[in-house]
Formats: sequence, C-alpha cells, structure tokens
Amino acid sequence: MALPVYASPLERTWHYSYLTICALIFLFLMAPILIVIPLSFNAQPYFTFTTEMLHLDPNGYSMRWYDQLITFGMQHPEAPRDWSFWMDFWENATWMQVAKNSVIIGISATVLATVLGTIAALGLTRPEMPYRKQITAVLISPMIVPIIISATGMFFFYSWVRLPMLSFEGGVHIEFARLAGSYAGIILAHAALGIPFVIITVTATLSGFDQSLVRAAASLGANPRTAFFRVVMPLIMPGVVSGALFAFVTSFDEVVAVLFIAGHDQQTIPRQMWNGIREQISPAILAVATILVAVSILLLATVELLRRRSERLRGVTPS
Repeated sequence: MALPVYASPLERTWHYSYLTICALIFLFLMAPILIVIPLSFNAQPYFTFTTEMLHLDPNGYSMRWYDQLITFGMQHPEAPRDWSFWMDFWENATWMQVAKNSVIIGISATVLATVLGTIAALGLTRPEMPYRKQITAVLISPMIVPIIISATGMFFFYSWVRLPMLSFEGGVHIEFARLAGSYAGIILAHAALGIPFVIITVTATLSGFDQSLVRAAASLGANPRTAFFRVVMPLIMPGVVSGALFAFVTSFDEVVAVLFIAGHDQQTIPRQMWNGIREQISPAILAVATILVAVSILLLATVELLRRRSERLRGVTPS
C-alpha cells in the first residue's frame, strides 16, 4: 500500500522499516527451504555449495540426483530406457515403492479423516449440541499433543488391538492381525492426525452458513438428505476440500508415527528420507525434498483459491 502524500518523514521511516523487518523475517523463514532447491542440482555428492556452483558454472550443476531417484533399487538401472526399463522402475525402484505407499496411505487417510471430520464439524456447529467446547478440545488434541507422545500411545494401543482380515495363505480364511505393522494401522493413525484440520476448516466455513437455507429447502419438500447434498454440501465444499488437502499433507509428510507403527513393507517417503540420512547420506534426499516443496506449494495454492471461492460464495470480498 502506497503512503499518502501528506505522510511525515517519521511515518515514512516507520513504513519502510516495517517492510524491511517483514522481508527479513520472511527470508529467515524461507531460507532453509530455498537453500535445498539449488543444492539438489549439485553435480558433486556434497551438501554444500561448490566453487563451480557459486560461480554459476554449468559444470557445477547436474540432474544426477533426480536420475538416482529413478534408478535406485532397480534390477537393471543401466538398461536402455524403453518399456521394460520403466516397468522395472515401477516394480522395483525404491523411491517409486515408497511414493506409492505414501500416496495410498495418504489418500486413504484423507478420505477417512474428511468423512469423520466433516460429520464432527456438522455436529459441533449445532446449537443444541451439548458439551461442544469439551468435545472440540478432545477432537483437536492431536494438533496440540506432541507427536512423539501420540505415536507412542498409538504403538502400544495398536499392538494390543487385533482386527479380522482376509488371508489367502493355505486357502481363503479370516485371521486376526495386529494393527501395528499394517497398512490399516498407519491409515488410522494418519487419519487421527488429519481429522483436526478438517474439523477446523469445515467449522470455519459453517460459521458463516445461513441455516435458513436448510429450513427453506425443507419447506419446499426436500428431505434432510437432499437438503444436505443439494444445499449444505456445495456451500461448505471449499472448507471440506481445504481440510482434506491439509489432512493429505499431514499424512504425506508424517514420519514419527510411521517409525513407531509401520513394518518393513510400509516404507513412506519421509521414512525413506529418514533412513537415507541415517544409513546412506546422499544428495538424492535433497531432490526428494525439492519435489515435496513443489507439491506443497501447489497444494497451498489450491487451498488459497478455495478460500477465495468460499468467500465469494458467502458474499465476502476476498482479501
């Protein structure tokens, strides 16, 4: 915002000082992320800027670490990049396997968190709901409680709980398996961590919802189910989608619960990065981090667009 022409020298000094301070704070927060991006193109196996990189020498930059994301774990990494090469990549490449695990777990946990969180938010916004504040505090507690405590509790609880699952060894039969060390356990854990985000975003959307629209739909003959899907759901959809995106990002980036609950076959991208830092230090981790930053930026941009759309639907001028 431009300063008015009648601003005094002191007001101008404060204005530009304020902008400078904000820029420095923003740079301080973004610097760790921004440094990762150029380092992922380092031609040398180092986590520091080489002399060639500092002098912008093209020989100091390379896509070798992104290529390693493709070939690491493959049976024939040097084969010509034809159809068989990409089949080998899809079936055997380590980073592809952990990416598939992350997507499957993330989508499953997001669907579960979105459904349960939306139902909870609809109930908590009802004026006749008793103990709303207490129930809300319990439901959003996973955001407040340190993740190491939640993961420890989940590990002991899931080690005790057993669920019936189909087994195809020696014929089709049902056996009771522990949640710990299973995909179901990780999905439930990530859903529990994502539900608070859905509750907060949907509740914020419902705060400006006009309940008279539901009564008007009922007066026109719509049953509760029709009124919900034809009136309520389209208006709260931006909040639901925003909460789902936050839940997906939470699941996609979570590592502590996976370290406690997951088995050997349930490796995710964050856990593979953790293993890479501890066992095999490679700048390929920086390449993965750069890709995750790009995905996060796209998701945040989507959330912002949905927020603006929600404000327009509610008749509020987007800020």
